[in-house]
Amino acid sequence: MRICDRHGCDEPGDCPAPKSPNSPDRWYFCERHAAEYNRGWNYFEGLNAEEAAEREAAERRDASGFEQARHYRWSGPGDGTRSRDEMRALEVLELEPDADFEAVRAAWRRLAKANHPDVRPGDAEAATRFQAIQAAYDVLRVAEEAKSWRPA
Repeated sequence: MRICDRHGCDEPGDCPAPKSPNSPDRWYFCERHAAEYNRGWNYFEGLNAEEAAEREAAERRDASGFEQARHYRWSGPGDGTRSRDEMRALEVLELEPDADFEAVRAAWRRLAKANHPDVRPGDAEAATRFQAIQAAYDVLRVAEEAKSWRPA
């Protein structure tokens, strides 16, 4: 286990942080010291006002600025192929963690038909369940689409 890089701290250092802008070198802090470090981080250090505004505008257009650091995201349970949200979505759809997208689609259709407000009018619990099923399917659909365009 790696220890926090902050002097005097003996907590686990499981939060990577760059040592300087555009550097591959990393500090590893505990959660408390990572928050302290991030409060003082100046993302636009070394850029003039025009360059900073240009970078900010470019990154507000899409989330591609985060793609490079995607491998630092917090992992979920299992073998790391599914996020925690995806695992919760699979539970809502009553599926095993290794279910493929065809199984997801079939479970979604089956549960949506059984809990649809038109099929069960006046049943508030079924309406809530239907919304949860829809949200779970959306999470898994977006994850499946992200897999299809991700480079191998």
